Amino acid sequence: MINQPAPRVCLVAITKHGAAQAARLAADLPEADICTSAKFAATFAEASNTVRAYDGALRDEIGPLFAGYDQIIFFVSLGAVVRLIAPHLRSKDEDPGIIVVDDAGQYVIPVLSGHVGGANEWSERVADLLGAAPVLTTASDVGRTIPVDILGRHLGWKVEAPKINITRVSAHVVNGEPIAFVQEAGSPDWWTRPTPLPENIHRFTSFDEVPLDRYAALLWVTHADVPAERWTALTERLVVYRPPQEA
Repeated sequence: MINQPAPRVCLVAITKHGAAQAARLAADLPEADICTSAKFAATFAEASNTVRAYDGALRDEIGPLFAGYDQIIFFVSLGAVVRLIAPHLRSKDEDPGIIVVDDAGQYVIPVLSGHVGGANEWSERVADLLGAAPVLTTASDVGRTIPVDILGRHLGWKVEAPKINITRVSAHVVNGEPIAFVQEAGSPDWWTRPTPLPENIHRFTSFDEVPLDRYAALLWVTHADVPAERWTALTERLVVYRPPQEA
């Protein structure tokens, strides 16, 4: 497995109840930093976490938070967070994961970069720590199926396909259409969900084994060269994954 650097996490709280919830979570996430209104800084007096207590407006903190963290967990209302982060949005490949926890600590909502940025995964972790319910809306996560665009990322796999292929194939996957999964290389430990592999995903060990006319799309894990004519023949139906070469 590829060792990835630990994500930089910040808990943001601006109300009495939010600060209390953030302090609870901080005890379980000692590596996370805390950003809070100076008015509630005393709530974190016993925390071992790094605390930044600001005196101005929260909107002035958002730019540095976006630049400095991979996951930002707000104990702030959802509407306020949407308005605060809107001017700072760039792309799903660049924006940090944004998570909102309600004041009562009942719900954990991934707002931004839930899928690619990891906020969905972190929302489930935070919900478990707080005894809350995660509110996920990303189709592949809700449906417990293959996340086409980030499959194998934890193993160092690189996706190789035009964007339109990833979009089309993702739709076939979440819609439950028959999908051929061909693995000729890489670790077998790519399926990380606790649920079984969906029934519409059919495994093969060689591309040549696949009856292509039976499948809406093909996911191919390989070190082999993929000729242009094969991409053409499988127009918008093929996504290739490149695992690290073994030493």
